[in-house]
Amino acid sequence: MNTPNQAEVWIDSHCHLWDNGVDLVAEAHRDGVAWVIDIGTDVERSISALERARTLPGVAATIGLHPHDADSGPAALEALEQLIAAGESPVAIGECGLDYYYEHSDRASQREAFAAQIAMAHRYELALVIHSRDAWEDTFDVLDAEGVPERTIFHCFTGGPDEARAALDRGASLSFSGIVSFGNASEIRDAAALVPADRYLVETDAPYLAPVPKRGKQNRPSWVRFVGHAVAATRGISTAQVAAETTANAERMFRLGPFALP
Repeated sequence: MNTPNQAEVWIDSHCHLWDNGVDLVAEAHRDGVAWVIDIGTDVERSISALERARTLPGVAATIGLHPHDADSGPAALEALEQLIAAGESPVAIGECGLDYYYEHSDRASQREAFAAQIAMAHRYELALVIHSRDAWEDTFDVLDAEGVPERTIFHCFTGGPDEARAALDRGASLSFSGIVSFGNASEIRDAAALVPADRYLVETDAPYLAPVPKRGKQNRPSWVRFVGHAVAATRGISTAQVAAETTANAERMFRLGPFALP
């Protein structure tokens, strides 16, 4: 299980690269990861992600304002939109959404920033990457009010079957992180078992949430295969099938071109 199967091709649909990302991306490619999606969470990190996407093969970037930083409000959102106006090509808006667990920004500001980024995804026909923690009802309410973009992803999905069905009923897809491999995550595994084959992705959320058997270490994009192993066990299918399905789904959701691994 610890050895990469070079017949399997993966996409890490959500990670946060650090430094210049060169070594992390090279390692990911060696371990069968064709693309990594480098996620923007504020203006500075969005700009850094776009720079890495321009210079590193197999890296695509999103731009977004995380709910933790929603208090920075309209000025940050305008700066993000200006990046697109200046010719940048993010593959998605986000991560954005609501976090009522930490509440680093007040709830009203979070809802306003989330709604504005949903509108931005509609305006530029981009995918939407959602962060939702302890805020399912309000997350769905804002989405329903603004209209769910055609390519919407609940990243690091932490709900159970009820939340999964509510997201799927709205046309969204679910991305599973290393949490699916944790012993106390039975509800998330139940959600992973019921998702249609064309509606799920895998991610690391690196440098956070390292999956079993790497739990407790700093996560890396190359370890997305371990998330795939856990999802395969949950769905009762082969790891190769999970790799094929999630890669096809990520390519479609982010409109990625084929990338030949070195």
